[in-house]
Amino acid sequence: MVEYGVSKFVLPGQGESGDHHLVCCNQNGILVAVIDGIGHGEEAGNAAKAAATLLRGAADQPIISSMERCHEKLRSTRGVVLSLAAIDHEHGMMTWLGVGNVQGVLVRCDTRKGNVQETLLLRAGVVGSQLPALQATVLPIARGDTLFFVTDGVRSDFSVSLSARENPQRAADRILEQYRSGTDDALVLVTRFTGIIR
Repeated sequence: MVEYGVSKFVLPGQGESGDHHLVCCNQNGILVAVIDGIGHGEEAGNAAKAAATLLRGAADQPIISSMERCHEKLRSTRGVVLSLAAIDHEHGMMTWLGVGNVQGVLVRCDTRKGNVQETLLLRAGVVGSQLPALQATVLPIARGDTLFFVTDGVRSDFSVSLSARENPQRAADRILEQYRSGTDDALVLVTRFTGIIR
């Protein structure tokens, strides 16, 4: 139902990245998430991996419930910022939500249907430390639409270069190469919807 590409940059001198991703099929469709552990290195990586495990275990739950569950379970860690999207392929809808600064952009394949790009509204906070009031956004999606998530190691002007027609792995590699800041871990996840979307 989806094809995706991911590209990562680990800050030199760090043993591992604090940025992680998740693409997980569930009963209702697909859950897509990008997680950025606060700080760098092993502790940031542990917080992000813990969040990914929690999200995978709650993949069938509404995304607000999943975010709240992560917040409760990550209190003993540094915390994370994360953005996630739940794709309901049967009804052609996507629900997405972001806490912190993991940017999200949906690029539509059919430009005749209004806005070519939709940008995720991010809410300030840290999952595991300070959770804001949560409100998810629901959007219609169609086959060929492409979702881009990037962590804060990628400059925000990446969105000027996006196309729903570029191969997801090539797009992820290109965005990381052209737009990474080099001063932080960076991750780019590009997910194209290919399955049953009416």
